Amino acid sequence: MRPPKPSDAPSRSPFSRWFHPILAGARLSDRLLACAGALVAIALTGLLCGMLFGEGSHLPLIVAPMGASAVLLFAVPASPLAQPWSIIGGNTISALMGVVAASLIHDPIIATGVGVSLAIAAMSFTRCLHPPGGAAALTAVLGGPVVASWGMLFPFVPVALNSCLLVAIGLLFHKLSRHNYPHVVAAPANTHLTADPPSSQRAGFVDEDIDAALATFNETFDIDRADLGRILRQAELEAIARSNAEIRCADIMSRDVVTVDVDATVEQARWLLLNHNVRTLPVLDQNRKLVGTVGLRELAVASGTVERLASEATTARADDVALELLSVLTNGRTHAVIIVDDDQKILGLISQTDLLSAVARSLPKAGVRPGAAA
Repeated sequence: MRPPKPSDAPSRSPFSRWFHPILAGARLSDRLLACAGALVAIALTGLLCGMLFGEGSHLPLIVAPMGASAVLLFAVPASPLAQPWSIIGGNTISALMGVVAASLIHDPIIATGVGVSLAIAAMSFTRCLHPPGGAAALTAVLGGPVVASWGMLFPFVPVALNSCLLVAIGLLFHKLSRHNYPHVVAAPANTHLTADPPSSQRAGFVDEDIDAALATFNETFDIDRADLGRILRQAELEAIARSNAEIRCADIMSRDVVTVDVDATVEQARWLLLNHNVRTLPVLDQNRKLVGTVGLRELAVASGTVERLASEATTARADDVALELLSVLTNGRTHAVIIVDDDQKILGLISQTDLLSAVARSLPKAGVRPGAAA
């Protein structure tokens, strides 16, 4: 598998410019997928509620705020405001605040303001801030006799029921579409099981720097701090690769690569690793094409052939920018990137040592200012 690159991004269609300014990272395909998800989710939620209540029920089968919740759930599933607890808790608690305001305040204008205000406060304290919750509070106040007749039951049926069904359908939809939902940012782990932070976080900015920067703006941003840190660190790596684009993989790769056949025994593979003092062995099939890699970790206590032990290889092309491999070769898991051609034939290999040497050569020489004339 190749590490992600800006050049791997799909080319923009003529219509994508209408979507690009709205949200960072959004693509036209994501918007079309969001449309499909909202269509399925809203229709199924209404259908299931209709089956539960019966068509003759005077209770609304689905409340209006679910449409706004669907926008967040399917268009921006990474938003903290679109997570399951935000949708279920935010809508339910806000509807409850609206019912309370309507029961205590008889002036509908004042009740709507108080209901939305209480909804924001309650969602903030319960960590389930969800913009459609404001609409849920308004619906509880202005819903008329139908909503009023249900009283304190309204926040739970249909609001909580609608929200739970919507989230359940969203979970299944995002799983099928391979989106990370609920959105969880995996904390970088030290793969050596020691107390040290991972190597990618030992230099540069730290979480406290992000907090300090956010404090200077005095604004609230709809992004998790962990996501923000991950984006900034990747931006650093992209800037390094861009400023050293003249160094290509072909310039630094090892060309005499030690490989192992797919039907070789574990003992043979282990001997190759130790004899050549390498950490990764590309595994080749009968046509000399790459099928994966093995390392000493897989071979330490195994037996038989290497075929069943081979894991997916991280690959790149000879003309790729070498420093684009920084992120993958510093993740604590990958020790080498295999350079292949279009037919998956091996052209070379770049190890962590190869990349470190390239980085060292790219550093400004002592006593010479970057950009100064020779």
